[in-house]
Amino acid sequence: MRFSQSLIPTLREAPANAEIPSHVLLLRAGLIRQLGSGLFTWLPLGVNVLQKVERVVREELTKRGAYEILMPFVQPAELWKESERWQVMGPELLRLADRHDNEYCLSPTHEEVVTDLFRNNVSSYRQLPCNLFQINTKFRDEIRPRFGVLRSREFIMKDGYSFHLDEETFDATYQAMYDAYAAILTRLDLDFRAVEADPGLIGDGDSHEFHVLANTGEDALAFSQDGDYAANVERAEAITEELRPDSKKDLTKLATPGVTSIESLVDFLEIDIVSTVKTIIVEGKDSPIALVLRGDHELNELKAARLPNVVQPLRFATEEQVLDAVGCKLGSIGPVGLEIPVYVDRAAGVLADFYCGSNETGFHLSGVNWDRDVSCDNNVDIRRVQEGDPAPDGSGPLSIVRGIEVGHIFQLGTKYSRSMQASVQDANGVNVFPLMGCYGIGITRLAAAIVEQRHDEIGIDWPTEASPATLHVLSLNAERSELVRTTSNQIYSDCMNAGIDVLYDDRPERPGVKFADADLIGIPHRVVVGERALNEGKVEYRYRRGETSLVEPSDIVRRLNA
Repeated sequence: MRFSQSLIPTLREAPANAEIPSHVLLLRAGLIRQLGSGLFTWLPLGVNVLQKVERVVREELTKRGAYEILMPFVQPAELWKESERWQVMGPELLRLADRHDNEYCLSPTHEEVVTDLFRNNVSSYRQLPCNLFQINTKFRDEIRPRFGVLRSREFIMKDGYSFHLDEETFDATYQAMYDAYAAILTRLDLDFRAVEADPGLIGDGDSHEFHVLANTGEDALAFSQDGDYAANVERAEAITEELRPDSKKDLTKLATPGVTSIESLVDFLEIDIVSTVKTIIVEGKDSPIALVLRGDHELNELKAARLPNVVQPLRFATEEQVLDAVGCKLGSIGPVGLEIPVYVDRAAGVLADFYCGSNETGFHLSGVNWDRDVSCDNNVDIRRVQEGDPAPDGSGPLSIVRGIEVGHIFQLGTKYSRSMQASVQDANGVNVFPLMGCYGIGITRLAAAIVEQRHDEIGIDWPTEASPATLHVLSLNAERSELVRTTSNQIYSDCMNAGIDVLYDDRPERPGVKFADADLIGIPHRVVVGERALNEGKVEYRYRRGETSLVEPSDIVRRLNA
C-alpha cells in the first residue's frame, strides 16, 4: 500500500467529540471516519485491521470444528414473534416495513434466523452436533452511542450457534469455543480475562464474557488474585461471612426533619453508615416489592430482577406508587411494618441495632433488630460486590478491575429450539428439542479494544496479528535522491513479493511529518530509507519503540520472516 495513493487522512489534533483513546487514535491515524451517530466508515488501514482480526477468528474457530455461513442482515418479524422477543428486545431492535407492509428488523443477533435454518434442514440426530458461525453486520439502536466504535449502532460481529442432542457434546463444544476465544485474544497479544456473566435477554443458562482489561472499560470485573474465580460484578455472588450479633438496644423512633437519604441520615445522627439500611421499592407483578440493603451497598439490578414476582426489566416504583403502598415519601422508607413482600440482602440481614426509615415522613428508627422487630425470612443476594469482599470459592479477597467486553458465550438450553419447534428425531425415533449454544465476538469492538490497551502518548502499538501492515517504509527526501527512491522501491517490491504487507510512505512530505504519522499509526516494524545511512549501504530498522539499528536493504525480508 502506497501512502500517496491510499486514503489515510491523519490528524495532528484530537477531534473535539472523541472521548476515549481508541476513538481519538482511530480517527487521528486515519482508520475511521464518522458518518452519523454511531455510524462509521472504515478506511483502508482500518479495513486491513478488521480483515486480520477476522482471519484470526476464522482460523481458531475452524480448527475447532465450526463452519462458516452467511445469514441475511434483514430479518422477518414473524421469526422474532415466534421466539417472543419482538417486544422484549425493546427500542434497540430497529423495526421497518417493506412496500407490501411486511414487518422486518435489522439484525442485532441471529438466534431466530439460525434456528429457522436448522429446523428446515436438520431432522436427525445423525446430523448433530452442528456448529455454525458467521461474520456479519449487526445493528442495535443504542439510545446514546458513544466511545466511537466501542459502542456504535452498526458494527461487525462474529456470531456462532451450535445444536446438540445431549449435555456431553454440548459441554465439549462450549469448552472448545471458550478455548477458541482465549486463543484469539492470546494471538492478538491482549491482557484479558474470562468471567462468569449474566446471559441477559439472549441466553437461558450459564455464560462467560471475555474482557480486554482497560481503565476505560464499561464493565467492572471481580476476580480473586489467589484463585481462579472471576465474574462480572453483575453476576458475582456477594458473600457475607459475619454472624449477626445479639441486640443491645431498644427500638426507638427519632425525629429526622429534612433527612431523605442515607448520607444525610449519617450526617444528621453522626453514625457509621455500616449501621444503616436502605429500603428500595420496585414494581412487582402483584404488588410493589421492597428490597433492603446495607446503607453503604449498591443494588445489583440484574440480581434483583431475578427475584420472584419482580417485573422484568426491573423498574423502580414512582413516588406515587411508594406513597400508595407504604404511606410515606421517598427517603423515609424502612422494612418495619411493611405490608408488601420484603427481600433482605445477606449483608443487611446480619446487622443488629441498625437505623432505618420509619415509613413516616420526617422520622427514622434506631435500635432495629431482625426477627424481634421485623422478619428476615427472605434473605437473598441482591448487592454488587465490592473490593475486598470474599471470593465465593473461598480463594481470598476480590479485586475489581475494568474491562471491555469483546466476547460472550451462552448456554441457551432449549429456549429457541422449543419456542420455534425446531426438533430432531433421536435414535429411538422420538422428536426432541436440541440444546443450543451461542458464541459472539465483536470484530470492530476488538479493533478498538486493542487500541485502548495498546497505546501510548504518541500513538498506537498494534500487535503483529492485527496491524494494518507488517512493515512501514519511510522514504526520506526521495524527490532529491535517486538512490533513496530506488532503494525504497526495491524494499517495497521485495517485501510484497515475499507476502509481507507494507505501508510505503512515498509522499513528498517533510521527514518530521512522516515520523509523526508513523508513530501515530503504530505499525510494529519500521524501515527508514535516507541518504546518510545509504552512503554506508544501510537503512535504519526499528521494531516497535526499540533501538534503531543499521541493516542492509537486502536483509529486511529475512528479518521479517525470521
